[in-house]
Amino acid sequence: MKRAPVVIVGAGLVGALLGTLLAQRGFAVTLFERRPDPRKAGFLGGRSINLALAERGWHGLRLAGLSDVLAPLAVMMRGRMVHHLDDHTELLRYGRDDSEVIWSISRGRLNMALLDAAEAAGAQIHFDRCLKSVNWDNSIITLRDEAGFAHEYTAPVLIGADGAGSALRTAMAQATDLGERFEPLDHGYKELEIPAHAGSFAMEANALHIWPRGNYMCIALPNAEGSFTVTLFLPNAGEPSFANVNSGVSARALFARDFADALALIPDLERDFMRNPTGILGTLYLDRWHIGGRALLLGDAAHAIVPFHGQGMNCGFEDAVEICELMDNAANDTEAVFAEFERRRKPNADAIAAMALENYVEMRDSVADAHFLLMRDVGRTLAARHPGRFVPRYWMVTFSRLPYAVAFARGEIQTAILCELCAGKTRPEEIDLALADRLIDERLPPLATA
Repeated sequence: MKRAPVVIVGAGLVGALLGTLLAQRGFAVTLFERRPDPRKAGFLGGRSINLALAERGWHGLRLAGLSDVLAPLAVMMRGRMVHHLDDHTELLRYGRDDSEVIWSISRGRLNMALLDAAEAAGAQIHFDRCLKSVNWDNSIITLRDEAGFAHEYTAPVLIGADGAGSALRTAMAQATDLGERFEPLDHGYKELEIPAHAGSFAMEANALHIWPRGNYMCIALPNAEGSFTVTLFLPNAGEPSFANVNSGVSARALFARDFADALALIPDLERDFMRNPTGILGTLYLDRWHIGGRALLLGDAAHAIVPFHGQGMNCGFEDAVEICELMDNAANDTEAVFAEFERRRKPNADAIAAMALENYVEMRDSVADAHFLLMRDVGRTLAARHPGRFVPRYWMVTFSRLPYAVAFARGEIQTAILCELCAGKTRPEEIDLALADRLIDERLPPLATA
């Protein structure tokens, strides 16, 4: 079967994985990336230094043949290590045991491994090429290099994996109404660092550390070399906020008051705070992801979300797997493929966007709330009592490849059951398990896990 060449705009994580998977299937793939080659120039920051890799992401990497290459670069995180104001800590496990964990991995090292894989599979990658325009009538794209020179390429099939600020999305919007809207979160973030201590981790290595403080929080993810990437999340206005925590001095005062045990581990707090940009958070929604069979958006270019469920990359990798399978089965009808991809993936993208927003409240507030912890404990009891029926939403999102939309819908039902059971209760022993059995039987059909 003759297959049209595929041009991918963006050679970040999703674009590089997509290029690898398509090239492995025999497609002629060309990728254009606006940044220089990180394997030569070094990885340029600006986004989160490390990411949480879950089952959906691992699945895509396994298909690309990369799981063994990347496993040594990933650090296991068993759960959330909660740091309370009184300095005591407690580990809230994500799953039942060490078979149900997530992994912290360096964005830069992952991206470089994916670029190597894409080239090894036969994809061509051009760096320092920024998309400037698309001639939709002639399927010609114009890109500019770092010196400002224009380059034209024929691109009958375009896929945009160029992130939340997608240049291809801008070009598509000039040709048709995509129904684009961006809903900013009234919080931002700043990245800091806990360096390795005497060549090792300064805190428990195998956990995602979290300092929940109500309307704001700090988190820290481990890096393979022994350091932690710390992210401070604050409102944009109010007290405290980035409006008044705006200097090294005020940042130190905030940490001394609210994150004292972390402060002792961040020797360059003032320098990092002033040097690193304040990140913007928000959710991108589009009504349309494609223009016929000519252009398609996926990953953050189509559905950027806030990072609080650790699923942005995992969702993007799942996009890449889905579109590759569809194109492999119907490569000569890209219009039908793109339409089917949007039909399948958009409800799931909307679902994880909603769950990511909900998870921010849980992380910054609920993990320190007694009623939330009661519901969590009761949920674990019901999951053990009704396996395959009462399945924690976090498990469905993180440890399975069930559609996000299924996880969201069943999670809503399960939360309603837990709220009903836990109303007015303070201890797990007070829960009416006979009522729980009846509610689960009535409201939750058996789940075919994936």
